[in-house]
Amino acid sequence: MNQKLKFITLAAGAVLAFLLIQHFANDGEYKPKSTIPEVVETKIAEPIRMFGIPVDSFDIDRKVVKEGESFGNILLAYGVDYPTIHQIANEYKDVFDVRQLRSGKPYSIFKNNKDSISSARYMVYEASPVNYFVFDFDEKASVYSGKKKVSVRQKEIGGYIKSSLYEALREKGGSPGLAMSLSDIYAWSIDFFHIKKGDYFKVIYEEKFIDDTVRVGMGKILAADFKHGRKSYYSFHFQKGENYRDYFDEKGNTLRKAFLKAPLNFFRISSRYSKRRFHPVLKRNKAHLGTDYAAPRGTPIMTTANGEVIAASYTKGNGYYVKVKHNSTYTTQYLHMTKFAKGIKKGTIVKQGDVIGYVGSTGLATGPHVCYRFWKNGKQVDPYKQDLPEAEPIKMEFEAEYKLHIKGWKERLDNINLKKDSKPSVYMASAGWVRINL
Repeated sequence: MNQKLKFITLAAGAVLAFLLIQHFANDGEYKPKSTIPEVVETKIAEPIRMFGIPVDSFDIDRKVVKEGESFGNILLAYGVDYPTIHQIANEYKDVFDVRQLRSGKPYSIFKNNKDSISSARYMVYEASPVNYFVFDFDEKASVYSGKKKVSVRQKEIGGYIKSSLYEALREKGGSPGLAMSLSDIYAWSIDFFHIKKGDYFKVIYEEKFIDDTVRVGMGKILAADFKHGRKSYYSFHFQKGENYRDYFDEKGNTLRKAFLKAPLNFFRISSRYSKRRFHPVLKRNKAHLGTDYAAPRGTPIMTTANGEVIAASYTKGNGYYVKVKHNSTYTTQYLHMTKFAKGIKKGTIVKQGDVIGYVGSTGLATGPHVCYRFWKNGKQVDPYKQDLPEAEPIKMEFEAEYKLHIKGWKERLDNINLKKDSKPSVYMASAGWVRINL
């Protein structure tokens, strides 16, 4: 019997020890079970917003501005009175001039859903896919601007050129804007009037999106490789601070030269520099000491280098023309314009690539074109036969950093597939370098 009692005592002790172990398991102290109910945190959902405005309190009408429709017409239909419309039009003209409302642009009216007459509390006018203006019709009416959140993705494409850069880019899904940006970068190095069959391009660039789905344009080109003839031209974007940025090649030389190859983008040469040419208007042989670029009327004409406008005038033969002195050695002239660009007059300082006028056919001209003339040391010469000076290479203090910077970009460019069946790729920086085949 004593042995049975001893067994029961040992069993009871084991159970008690087990229960005590459970209580002391966390921090070694006995903690009686709490009778206070556990508090569970509930996360309150953020209100849904459009243009920064919570939508749950409003009924929203989404419309577009009709032809001939005014700011006042729109708001009167939503219960906004004349004094408020007049106040906004006058007091907030510096934020948004209501006369700038354009037909076809979208707008949204936020109506008070607790109001029986559905009067407007806000109007949002979308001036562009990114920029918008909010008109607040509270007791003290106000106007402010806003921007939609823009995300940036990296995209890479490459391909061979059969006829033109524009067509080749379009076949690969590139935009006209990308073609223009490439031509700007390589304007100092490549003559786009003489693209050859078999030339190719490889480009890594940025595209901008709102709501991660709607494309709203392109950002900058980050790196490119353009093979023209037998030579491959690399270009890498490099920036230090706000004021130092440019495109350089793999050796750190800038792609810019002192002069652009041409004053226009992508248009054909209709007549070259010649000591003896049959003049189409005068009907006789005459020296043609310039290069004619045929282009549609109104095409922007750019100055090919930095300088000062020393003439912006009109003559019977030249029509409207601009002459730019670049330094003590070089001067250029641009003839037959339809008009000058805004602000272009004698004494105006211009920078390379600035628009100075627009293609026309004024003076002795049979059709719209610009005649580009080039002086060296006071003598007219053929610009295509000149050994023109180059701009400054990358600064010495940035050389080591630049070499490290371009290593990865060059590797990516070299790996872009040029096969006809290759598809463009997108890189999303937010998730590291993640390739998504489109």
